Amino acid sequence: MEQYLTVNVVTPNGLVYDHHAVIVVAKTNNGELGILANHAPIIAPLDIDEIRIKRTDSDEHVDWVAINGGVIEVRDNIVTIIADSAERARDIDITRAQRAKQRAEETIEKAKEKSDVDELRRAEVALHRALNRINVSKHR
Repeated sequence: MEQYLTVNVVTPNGLVYDHHAVIVVAKTNNGELGILANHAPIIAPLDIDEIRIKRTDSDEHVDWVAINGGVIEVRDNIVTIIADSAERARDIDITRAQRAKQRAEETIEKAKEKSDVDELRRAEVALHRALNRINVSKHR
């Protein structure tokens, strides 16, 4: 009998995802991490990236979640992702994400003109978040 993981994605606004899975793939600060049932306990910081959650052995049952940084904890076949913010692919408003991308690109140009390093860094993070949401939305 196949063992499953329980996967929870939580943000300050509440629970975004709660399901069973056979594998979870997330990008940590040190690279990609694949988690199967009976994985050793681990806590790791997460990058702004997508989380891939495969619910069955079939490729038809894959859920995608865009996260904007956070932490992943694995213990006793429970995967808990505490994210700054997160959206399932099906919930992403692509028009809003594209507007955020455009605003970030404009802010980057202005920050470069003013040589404002702090504003440039914030705009680059905003751009990365918008691009992540756009990319994850393509997995609907």
